[in-house]
Amino acid sequence: MLVVGSMVGAGVFSLPGRFAQETGVLGALIAWLVAGAGMLMLALVFQALAMRRPKLDAGVYAYAKAGFGEYLGFFSAFGYWASACVGNVTYWVLIMSTVGALAPALGDGDTALAVVLSSCGLWGFFLLVRRGVKEAAMINRIVTVAKLVPILVFVVLALFCFEPDVFADNFQGASYAGSLYDQVHGTMLATVFVFLGVEGASVYSRHAKRRSDVGRATVLGFLSVFAVFASVTIVSYGILPMNEIAELRQPSMAGVLEAAVGTWGKVLVSVGLIVSVLGAYLAWTLMAAEVLFVAAKDEDMPRFLARATDRDVPVPALLLTTALSQLMLVVTAFSDDAFDFALDLTSTLSLIPYLLAAGYAVLVARQDRAGAGAWLVAGLATAYTAFLVYAAGWAYLLVSLIIYAPATVLFVMARREQGRRLFSPRELVVLAVSVAGAVVGVAALAAGWIDL
Repeated sequence: MLVVGSMVGAGVFSLPGRFAQETGVLGALIAWLVAGAGMLMLALVFQALAMRRPKLDAGVYAYAKAGFGEYLGFFSAFGYWASACVGNVTYWVLIMSTVGALAPALGDGDTALAVVLSSCGLWGFFLLVRRGVKEAAMINRIVTVAKLVPILVFVVLALFCFEPDVFADNFQGASYAGSLYDQVHGTMLATVFVFLGVEGASVYSRHAKRRSDVGRATVLGFLSVFAVFASVTIVSYGILPMNEIAELRQPSMAGVLEAAVGTWGKVLVSVGLIVSVLGAYLAWTLMAAEVLFVAAKDEDMPRFLARATDRDVPVPALLLTTALSQLMLVVTAFSDDAFDFALDLTSTLSLIPYLLAAGYAVLVARQDRAGAGAWLVAGLATAYTAFLVYAAGWAYLLVSLIIYAPATVLFVMARREQGRRLFSPRELVVLAVSVAGAVVGVAALAAGWIDL
């Protein structure tokens, strides 16, 4: 529950504004229905795989490797890790945007000063986690409890201030939102972002006393997250017109509560966000380093990433995690909307690992001659993640390949350390596709076809 709990309150503070940019009440309800059902299937996949394949550690990465080979397993590990690193950037953007309401020099979290202060935070947390996982985990448990208070207060107060007429006007969506399909389609990446962490228990599976605990934590974590996220989004439509919610600065939840109860509501949410986001950043930093560490232990990453201190802290993996977050923090400063760019890229990078894990569940159902229920869950999870890849759009897929393709250097380093052949014929095909996509992505950015 550590990582799933951390995500509650991190992405949720941005939900009202992000949803209002794309959809009205009806579209939001359908989007949550689709996302909830799809992510539940994915959560059930992780639960089933934890029980059926208990020897596989670091779930997302291990499942891809077991099902589709070492190179795609490597891609899954790297993509999941990169997704966590970019996701960490969104947290610092949110913090700086929140403080920016009082300090205009921080803007929306994308000014030079904001980048400098965020960088100090990045490396400060590196030093904290480097001291030991146990200390960091204890801090995270405290903030996980503390941050739930403003979220629950928001939902209760929003219900008391709920205006049925405003809600009804927002039901179909504003004219700029487009068709109902466009509204639902436009919110898919946002739902992926806020559900990131549903698989967190499987990533830490090597620390679990019982594999049944991994599956139980995954499903219970998902259900609690889903209830909170859907509530925050829907009740917001009863406070302000959709176009006004869409124009709120991040964290938009603070602006909604300010409209409902006054300035103290904004302060409450802002303080809750800072506590929440710092906890989420801590959890995701630990989990990202864990993925690299386990992959290196399995000899799918260079050996230096498998080093750990006597306190079980994988320092090289932690250092590389912080370095990539630092790089992406600088990149997002050049985008038109730093938060939305980082959010969408985070979601897109996670799609390949999710799709491969769901696909592996289909293979396991066939290998184990499982019943109809297992086939149905695995099939729906695979179909859902495939739809998410389509919903991401070609622009973000190409940008993600710009990140994926160069990572092959780490794979080559690992193979050379073992004195093995670099690529099999099938792996060469995957390499060619990723490199071609990265080249097209760079050309599209240079030509202005893709805007960050």
